[in-house]
Amino acid sequence: METARIEKRIGIRASTDRIWEVIHDLGFWDRWNPVEKSVEGAIAFGGEIALTEAIEGLPERRVVAKVGEWQPYAQLVWAENRGLWFRSMRYFEIEQLEPGSCIASNGFIFSGLRGEMFFDKHRKHLRHAADAVAEAWKAAAEG
Repeated sequence: METARIEKRIGIRASTDRIWEVIHDLGFWDRWNPVEKSVEGAIAFGGEIALTEAIEGLPERRVVAKVGEWQPYAQLVWAENRGLWFRSMRYFEIEQLEPGSCIASNGFIFSGLRGEMFFDKHRKHLRHAADAVAEAWKAAAEG
């Protein structure tokens, strides 16, 4: 396996504008996101994002990542080199089904030998984290 992925997709009854507003405002993440805290930085190509990752069952850690891709109202992706043979990506995607109704996805992608090993060891915790973020994102956008 070259890459390993955990993803959660959820329906949200809100516009793409509203859903994007929730993730675009990095200072607001502490109020809705149970996994990524103290988020700061710039959503821009090559921009740096720093945050504290608190996945239940894993040690809390500080993350400094680079924005790899972003498209307003559709996608935010950042990547982090986590050492030799270990790279991780975190993503948020919005797909409009019709006005006021969207599918939102969030997930983790791990690559490299050590990334695969980390994924295999912590799959349950990563699944729970993606699920919790999806439910919280939905509540923040619909609320």
